[in-house]
Amino acid sequence: MKILAVGDIIGYVGVKELKHILPGLIETEGIDFIIVNAENSADGFGINQKNFDELIAENVDVITMGNHTWGKRDIFKFIDHPKLIRPANYPEGVVGKGYNIYQCKDKKIAVINLLGRAEINILTENPFLIAKKIVDKIENQVDMIFIDFHAEATGEKIPLGYYLDGRVTAVFGTHTHVQTADEKILPKGTAYITDIGMTGPKNSVLGMDIGVAIKRLTTSLPEKYKIAEGECIFNGVIFEVNDNTNKVSNIKRISL
Repeated sequence: MKILAVGDIIGYVGVKELKHILPGLIETEGIDFIIVNAENSADGFGINQKNFDELIAENVDVITMGNHTWGKRDIFKFIDHPKLIRPANYPEGVVGKGYNIYQCKDKKIAVINLLGRAEINILTENPFLIAKKIVDKIENQVDMIFIDFHAEATGEKIPLGYYLDGRVTAVFGTHTHVQTADEKILPKGTAYITDIGMTGPKNSVLGMDIGVAIKRLTTSLPEKYKIAEGECIFNGVIFEVNDNTNKVSNIKRISL
């Protein structure tokens, strides 16, 4: 099987880029299952009903979130949709689900969303301990487990990969919007990459207007961020999973 994970969708231009690229990629690569991080899809902060509906219409199987989960109030209309998950390490009692189990062909695939704590400044539970708790609960119920770790620090992402090595199918990072070139299979068989990148404006500062970013940094004035214009890029990774072992045999970075 081939599982595609798509990097952070930036604004509606990112949604349009996904709609442009995804059908052809599914056909040429033989994609079976699709995970998309869309926490920046509505004006760069959160997700709205329109973007959610359009992503689901493109046969996206799972939409993951992050530190901007609650950026748009629209999310409370569809927070319980089975294809939407938010970070599992939000405090107990928060609405929504931090993971879900999906059927694809004859396989059961679990997807877990986690939020990092380093440089994020959001009150959350320990992602390592929450991940272990969930994996302990579901590992005998599913064939594969994928984790979207939405985190800033490489020093937090890399240890999570090793912490869960051999117990989950793959750990991939989101949030920094910059695709890393460190994809690997860890010693006990878990696939890992620090960040899968973003889908949004190419000539930008993490998807945002370059001039605004420079003005904020050179003047310290609270200039409002806005989505950059122009050509877009599509970032993600394809995990090829051996049907017999349910382990990743190959990781392919996508940058289009």
